[in-house]
Amino acid sequence: QVQLVESGGGLVQPGGSLSLSCAASGRIFSSYHMGWFRQAPGKQRELVALFTSGGTATYVDSVEGRFTISRDYAKNTVYLQMSSLKPEDTAVYYCNAASAVATYWGQGTQVTVSS
Repeated sequence: QVQLVESGGGLVQPGGSLSLSCAASGRIFSSYHMGWFRQAPGKQRELVALFTSGGTATYVDSVEGRFTISRDYAKNTVYLQMSSLKPEDTAVYYCNAASAVATYWGQGTQVTVSS
């Protein structure tokens, strides 16, 4: 059984930085894509950043240049470094692991950007 556990959310002022971590337990192979999604109140869940199995990082336009996704294969952990945060970044952030045959989600961690 695979479990994804996020940590690092919290309250931060606009312009500040925050780092999220997602630790995977169970069998998450390097063939899995690892991503971060977010869902704001009243909005659909959206993909924020993706680290593909091939080692490529991609971002939604609204976070390009401000967020960085990285992956530690040895620790089975994926990170999301967020900087220059804006109030519109406020959401519950979810970690996701996906392959051709399975998808897993973490429980989510709240990020609130407010003065």
